[in-house]
Amino acid sequence: MNSSWMKKAGQGLLAVTLATSLSVQANDTPGEGVTVIPVKSSIAEVTFQTLLISRALTDLGFNVEKIRELEYPAAHVAIANGDGTFIADHWYPMHTDFYEKAGGDDKLFRSNVYSGGAFSGYLIDKKTADEYGITNIAQLKDPEIAKLFDTNGNGKADLTGCPTGWGCEQIIEHHMGAYGLRNTVDHNQGPHSALMASTIARFNKGEPVLYYNWVPYWVSAVMKPGKDVVWMEVPFSSLPGEGGNEINTKLPDGSNYGFRVNTQRIVANKTFTDDNPAAKTLFQAMNLSGEHISAQNLAMRNGQNTDEDIARHTDQWIKANQDIYNRWLKTARAATK
Repeated sequence: MNSSWMKKAGQGLLAVTLATSLSVQANDTPGEGVTVIPVKSSIAEVTFQTLLISRALTDLGFNVEKIRELEYPAAHVAIANGDGTFIADHWYPMHTDFYEKAGGDDKLFRSNVYSGGAFSGYLIDKKTADEYGITNIAQLKDPEIAKLFDTNGNGKADLTGCPTGWGCEQIIEHHMGAYGLRNTVDHNQGPHSALMASTIARFNKGEPVLYYNWVPYWVSAVMKPGKDVVWMEVPFSSLPGEGGNEINTKLPDGSNYGFRVNTQRIVANKTFTDDNPAAKTLFQAMNLSGEHISAQNLAMRNGQNTDEDIARHTDQWIKANQDIYNRWLKTARAATK
C-alpha cells in the first residue's frame, strides 16, 4: 500500500476531525466576544430571575456585565438604544406603553412567557374587612370607612401604593379618579420595600392596612390572602390609555380586581437578538415558575438578601433543575447550527 497516500489520508482525517471539534466548541459558546448588559428595576426581588438569565448567557460564552438598575420606563428606552441588553421582568400587558414608547417591535424583542400568572390588586386586612363588610374599593369614598385606614391623622385612607415610574402607578392613579377616591384616599409612593415594612408592622400590631400588591412576591407569604388579608374588587373595569374603559379586567369567576392578569417576559434589544440567535432562542425557551420566584423572594425577606445570597440561590436553583437548565442551553446552541 502506498505509504504516501496513507499519510495524506491521515492528514485529511486529522483536518476533518479538528474542524469538527472546533465547530462543536464554537457551537458550545456562540456568544463568545459579545458583551451583554442586564437591566433591572430598583426592587431587589427581581435580581434572581435576572441573574438566572445572566448565568445561562455566560454558559453560552457571552460576556455578561454587572446588572444595572433603571426603573421600567428608562430601562425600556436604554435597551432600545443599546445602552442595555435585556430586562427579565417586563410585565405584559402592563408595561406595553413603556415598550411602545421605546420603539416597539422595531427596536425591541419580547419573548414568550418567562413567568406566568402575575396578578395584582388592592388588599385590606381580613379583620377590618369582616367587621365593616368591606369588599369593594369604591366603599372608600365613604369618609368614615376611609378613616379606618388613616395613619397620619388627616382623615384620609393611606394606600401603600406603587413606586413612581412603574406601570402600576399609572393604573392606580387612573383608578383614583375613575372610582372617585381622591378626596378620601392618599396614594403613598416611595421605595416599595420600605413602605411594605411599615404596612406589615401595622398589621402585626392589629391595625387596619390598605395596600397594593402583586404575586409572585414575598408579601403574600407574610400576609396571606384569604387568611390574613383579602383582595378588594373594583366597581367596574377601567384602565388608563386609549380604549382603557373598554378592556374587561374581570376574571373567569366574575370577580374584578381592576388589573389584568399579566405574564412576565424578557425584553431585549432587537439588534442584539437578530445578531445572536442563540440568545434569542434562549429567551424564548426559558420559563420559571411563580412559586420558585416567591420561594426565593421569601428567603430574601427572611434575611438572605445579600448579593452573595441571591447568587447562591441562583446556583442552587440551577443544580436542583439541572435537566431543565441544560435543555435551555441545548436549545439555544442548536440555533447556531
